[in-house]
Amino acid sequence: MSVTVADIRAAAQRIAGAVERTPCLHSRTLSRLTGAEVWLKFENLQFTASFKERGALNKLLSLDAASLRRGVIAMSAGNHAQGVAYHAARLGARAVIVMPRGTPNTKLHNAQVLGAEVVVEGDTLADAARHARELQAREGLAFIHPYDDPAVIAGQGTVALEMLEQAPELEALVVPIGGGGLIAGMATAARALKPGIEILGVEAKTYSAMHQRLRGLPVAVGGDTIAEGLAVRDVGELPLRILQTFSIEVLLAEEETIERAVVSLIEIEKTVAEGAGAAGLAALLEHPARFAGRRVGLPVCGGNIDVRTLASVLMRGLARDGRLVRLRVTLPDTAGSLAKVAAMIGGAGGNIVEVQHQRLFGTASIKSPEVEFVLETRDRAHAAQVEAKLREHGVKLIFI
Repeated sequence: MSVTVADIRAAAQRIAGAVERTPCLHSRTLSRLTGAEVWLKFENLQFTASFKERGALNKLLSLDAASLRRGVIAMSAGNHAQGVAYHAARLGARAVIVMPRGTPNTKLHNAQVLGAEVVVEGDTLADAARHARELQAREGLAFIHPYDDPAVIAGQGTVALEMLEQAPELEALVVPIGGGGLIAGMATAARALKPGIEILGVEAKTYSAMHQRLRGLPVAVGGDTIAEGLAVRDVGELPLRILQTFSIEVLLAEEETIERAVVSLIEIEKTVAEGAGAAGLAALLEHPARFAGRRVGLPVCGGNIDVRTLASVLMRGLARDGRLVRLRVTLPDTAGSLAKVAAMIGGAGGNIVEVQHQRLFGTASIKSPEVEFVLETRDRAHAAQVEAKLREHGVKLIFI
């Protein structure tokens, strides 16, 4: 069993009008930042904010009427769940979704709002899959796998059809890999349309199952990642065979780089991407020499990031860039000393965001209280100027 470009073209006709034909736009600023010529395919603008709608709908439309009447079931860490829930509801079909514990609340809640019956079971996607298979057998539901299904893969391949129609000059596609459905479909479509195009995958370093499988290594994954959409241990066997056929190379991205990519997409493109959605850009940031001067297409494949997580990523980004710094100042216990230091910081252009005046814990002397400042600065160079201004006036300080 395999997937052909004819299958993908048929999927494109089947789902036309029910999913968005999302824009694919050149980014001048990201191109300057990475050294490549970057085009972004904004799949986060789908109704459920993910490309997963394409494959879910194509699979649903391939089922017969009796199967739709009985209902469907899927296991998912989030985006597939929403795609199945939304389009099953449109088609009048019952949808049951099994999600592992630890799935972001945003994705769990959205699946329920879209009409799915959500069951939380298991610590991993594999655990959720086992429970979903049990429910499938017990209740006679049609199983919609998130990535190891030819109809799902064909639906995901429509992303590449659109990208090469919108930006035919592309020389490479860099595609995030969770279970492998998206890259399998995109590689099949892109190589048929443009045989010389390079297709590269990208995984989070902590979840590099496809990278390991392609190299014949035992799979060892685990740990925390902001890219929960890539946190897959058991990649699809059909996607694996397709990637082997096309000799696809998989790059790895550090967690910090994925966070940087999320921040860059918000600050530069004013678009929200979840960790998996930003992984393609993370690959360019981490491996710039590989893409220097080349025309590269990146699917921003999802935008369903938990709001609290997003806030933390943005604040960590400010700290990483030196635009938010924390310093500890030792003051003489005299009237007005705190005001003087605050005035020096303001005079150097620093903006005080937070102050904590410590007299009881960690101070060397009761006569030398410590004050912790959180400052907003323009960049690391400006933070160094603020530090120099304080030291020039004899202020004792350390950066934390």
